Amino acid sequence: MDRRELATFLRSRRERISPADVGLPAGPRRRTPGLRREEVAQLAYISTEYYARLEQARAPRPSREVLAGLARALRLSDVERAHLHHLAGVPPLPPTGPSREVRRSILDLLHRLPQAAATVMSASLEVLAWNDLAAALMEDFSALPRRDRNLVRRVFLGPHPPGHRLYGVSDADGFARMSARHLRAAAGRYPDDPEVAELVGELLAGSAEFTRLWESHDVSEAPALIKTFQHPLVGPVTVNCDVLDIADRDQQVVIYTATPGSRSEEALRLLSVIGTQRMDVTR
Repeated sequence: MDRRELATFLRSRRERISPADVGLPAGPRRRTPGLRREEVAQLAYISTEYYARLEQARAPRPSREVLAGLARALRLSDVERAHLHHLAGVPPLPPTGPSREVRRSILDLLHRLPQAAATVMSASLEVLAWNDLAAALMEDFSALPRRDRNLVRRVFLGPHPPGHRLYGVSDADGFARMSARHLRAAAGRYPDDPEVAELVGELLAGSAEFTRLWESHDVSEAPALIKTFQHPLVGPVTVNCDVLDIADRDQQVVIYTATPGSRSEEALRLLSVIGTQRMDVTR
């Protein structure tokens, strides 16, 4: 553990973050640049005294849980997070499961696409992030518990009205095949992840279709580039589907755009106004 370098690194990261970056008021008497020590401690769920000792190079080696809290509180990048671990003498562990943490730059990207519906998917096809238009087109994911945001579970186990599988999308059966193959590949990459194992077990127990696809041992299929959503308020919406890989997080950005000048482009514009305010009519 390099206490002096760790102390300097923590202080430098703390001073670069403004209170507004983490949703805190600046206040009229703030003298220190960036966050106060007690604010970092609060965000990291550790005591102010212990954090102060870390910055004074007097603290014992922090645990992995403390380092995870500090990395979250200080909004560290992947490289900075690894550096923090090495300074603390606690080398970072390789990931045991799909990453659920979406980079800030990717979150910002989603909201800079006002005319496109965009989501971020994990390796196990959990919807991790979305913009307003994606929520209006598909579902208000913020209203769902985390387990119900997984699209593999959704396409095989529902809930969905008869004939309206997976938001009524035109390639729902093709997506089901692709998602089973995608999940098998993810299970191969993360054999020790309990969440992936639990998801596979639940699907095998609850869906004969998934079981048949799983037993084929296929791991790849070309995605559909054009699909149509049957939306309950604006009718059919045909979109181009582009998938961008985030290799270092094993995630994908899925972007839906309509052809300029098409009826579907008008429908997306209308959805951007309607939002999710009346989506409960389909429940």
